[in-house]
Amino acid sequence: MRLEELYEEAQVLSTSKLRDEIVQHLYERSHQLCHEGISYTKSKRDTRTDKLDAIFTSPIFGFPIMITMLGVLFYLTIAGANIPSSMLAEFFGYLEGYLTSFFTFLHAPDWLHGVLVLGLYRGTTWVISVMLPPMAIFFPSFALLENYGYLPRVAFNMDRLFKRVGAHGKQSLTMAMGFGCNAAAVISTRIIESPRERMLAILTNNFVPCNGRWGTLIVLASLFMAANFTGGLKSLVTTGVIVGIVMFGIVVTFFVSWVLSKTALKGIPTHYTLELPPYRKPKIFDTVIRSSLTKSWSVLIRAVKVAAPAAILTWVFANVFIGDTSILMYVVEFLDPFGKLLGLDGYIMMAFILGLPANEIVLPILLMGYLSTGSLTEVDSLVDLKQIFLNHGWTWLTALNMMLFSLLHYPCGTTLLNIYKETKSKKWTFLAFLIPTIIAILVPLIITQTARMFDLL
Repeated sequence: MRLEELYEEAQVLSTSKLRDEIVQHLYERSHQLCHEGISYTKSKRDTRTDKLDAIFTSPIFGFPIMITMLGVLFYLTIAGANIPSSMLAEFFGYLEGYLTSFFTFLHAPDWLHGVLVLGLYRGTTWVISVMLPPMAIFFPSFALLENYGYLPRVAFNMDRLFKRVGAHGKQSLTMAMGFGCNAAAVISTRIIESPRERMLAILTNNFVPCNGRWGTLIVLASLFMAANFTGGLKSLVTTGVIVGIVMFGIVVTFFVSWVLSKTALKGIPTHYTLELPPYRKPKIFDTVIRSSLTKSWSVLIRAVKVAAPAAILTWVFANVFIGDTSILMYVVEFLDPFGKLLGLDGYIMMAFILGLPANEIVLPILLMGYLSTGSLTEVDSLVDLKQIFLNHGWTWLTALNMMLFSLLHYPCGTTLLNIYKETKSKKWTFLAFLIPTIIAILVPLIITQTARMFDLL
């Protein structure tokens, strides 16, 4: 059996090497014919492009520049979104007072006010205030990099790594799309021609944090990982933690792609022939407006559509009692032993389960459970928020495990629906749910048991 495996591996290597030689020969012959039949003078623009590509696609400088770009992008998003998010939250809180007065004026029953205002209104406005400012910064900034011509260089750099794990270089572009919305990224995998490599991209896309998870990651990193810093340094440390979390997600993407390419999705990676476009001066105003109106608005509308019914369901579960205990608390007590095993608790596990329709509502559902208010709850400041967590036994390990679970866990409902539409397969859709769920359980479990073994708590 071992000889057969070695023979198959030798065949794959031989085929891959032969194909590389054919492509190389075609390129050299084409270059020779062009050189003999065409005469041209090199413009300053071409010279500038070549010089920049020597840096941006360099094996030495290419990856550090990519990570730095990613860090700058996250820093701008984190530092720039704080004030607008607070202003939106205050504005919606101001309107809620008028809505409550309106329901009081109509003598509406308490349950109707609870469902529509404390559940539906608070849930959807939380999503808007948390999601809109980061998206309004991230999407236009990302679009400027794309417009300038840098993203094809990212795909060129990443192609070498993806090829080693049996995937396709274009997956780096779909991965980048996942930073905004995993559901949209699943659709963007259509740019990958190979069905096998496209399935790899679909199954591993979830390991890139979407916009719905940024709120949870940023808040927890700021409260626990950057707790001893203030001002700009606090934002810088928070950015460093977020970049580390993202890089871990990318490593998991490579690992899962490699495992799948050796098991369920065996095959030879196809070649990625990419013509690098020249660098262009981006049209800043047009790009910002287009990204804000198309990407930001469409993602926000989708999130609100799925968050609204989830918010109503949460309120109902928290306010329907069996005896002296609400349905929500029965769920919490049932999940608590399993949550403690992962360094979490029953409230956190309940929040992730109810947050299946939209990752944006995980944090408000968690607060609702902790405060036992029966409604989606907002707090006055991050200091109050951290104190709530500390009162329920949180440590740095709890925050780290929740961040990792948020990064790795199953896709949201909309993403799963898109996966089914793209694959037309219940099996692959179930695997897209199962694979990240298993990894999201194993990683916190290993970290928690290791920390307890060495008494690091």
